[in-house]
Amino acid sequence: MTEYERSRTMPAQPQQVFDQAADVGRLDTWLPRDLHVEPEEPPAVTVHEDRTDQDTSALLSARPEQMRLEWGTRDQGSYAGWLQVAGLDGGTSEVTVHLSFFDEGHDPGRRAVADALDSSLRRLEEQVRTRTDKTAG
Repeated sequence: MTEYERSRTMPAQPQQVFDQAADVGRLDTWLPRDLHVEPEEPPAVTVHEDRTDQDTSALLSARPEQMRLEWGTRDQGSYAGWLQVAGLDGGTSEVTVHLSFFDEGHDPGRRAVADALDSSLRRLEEQVRTRTDKTAG
């Protein structure tokens, strides 16, 4: 098993960050560019990975009371992950994403995962900032 984790501070209230991250219809705006999530009967989703051109049955559940998202493959147990939002002082939040790969074939490697996590967190921050600016203005 291989695990990865990244965190990023965002200039928004935790609820605003979680609401953006947990919006199933907008996951493509911040997830790695080669992953696409198609909602099914909750908590079921299908994840399409451009790199392998494969669809994978997965589960995605939101725990709003904990400001946490959890996901993982449904049938084969290849990977799992979570996103946690925590409030910080001054109206900012810290977002942590954790990935666990149980199948080496699904693990794209340390550098690729680090780059994907960093860019995903950056895009999530951009989405939160855009949404916050629109509601404030």
